[in-house]
Amino acid sequence: MNDSASPRKMNFEMNFHGDASLGALLAALEPHTGKALVIDYGGPRIRPGYHVTEVKAGSFVTLDCGANPESWRETILQVEDCGPIEDRDYLSVDKFRGILDRVGRQIALDPDARVTFEVGPPGTAMQVFDVDALHPESSFVVLRLAARPAICKPRHRAGQAAPACCGPQATAGTCCAR
Repeated sequence: MNDSASPRKMNFEMNFHGDASLGALLAALEPHTGKALVIDYGGPRIRPGYHVTEVKAGSFVTLDCGANPESWRETILQVEDCGPIEDRDYLSVDKFRGILDRVGRQIALDPDARVTFEVGPPGTAMQVFDVDALHPESSFVVLRLAARPAICKPRHRAGQAAPACCGPQATAGTCCAR
């Protein structure tokens, strides 16, 4: 990688397209120390005073509807959009990174793990989001999240035009439910 592509030199939007690792997100935030971290979660921007309520490090082993096994590691950040509390402002990038550093001293956080955000206001069901992009401004940086859609993985892998594995045209053995 040449020096001009280094995360330390970035002053433009960085697109993750819903597939950010913990290490990549932290590296992208590093040159923005001192700036406020504003989170845009699918339209609304999080209010000042938001709170990182929990950081989860998980390892998943799954079987999709096409009987395909998968496994991956994920870091899940739960964020409460609680609004202004005690005159608190947005978290700074430094504080956000510090929270993850502190968690990482007590539980193993894999830098290659996929990052997921669970966000919602108090009393409302949380929604699941992927990291879409990081957009720096002069005094703050916007972490843009995108809602994670439900997908049929076999159909997604084959292309959206392919019939659903569990649809009426499914053949024996293409779906674990049949």
